[in-house]
Amino acid sequence: MITAIVFVHAETPRIPEVAEAIAAIDGVSEVYSVTGTIDLIVLVRARRNDDVAEIVADKLNKVPGVVDTETHIAFRALSKHDLEAAFSLGYDD
Repeated sequence: MITAIVFVHAETPRIPEVAEAIAAIDGVSEVYSVTGTIDLIVLVRARRNDDVAEIVADKLNKVPGVVDTETHIAFRALSKHDLEAAFSLGYDD
């Protein structure tokens, strides 16, 4: 499974509607409205790179109100559980 993290710049008055429209796209697992220089962070999960390209380029980028996107492909995923195990000193709570 490929995970892509997409930074989305949206028209400011349309951010809530843009977020809802993006969340409805098949392959989008999560949408976060965030502070800072970007408006939304979108997690896309797909089986192939071509599927990611279709979701981002053919669907997400065409949502009315999306101004710009920047896509990052994750090459390794670590969960909180994985990190806790990696840094564990062997003590049980």
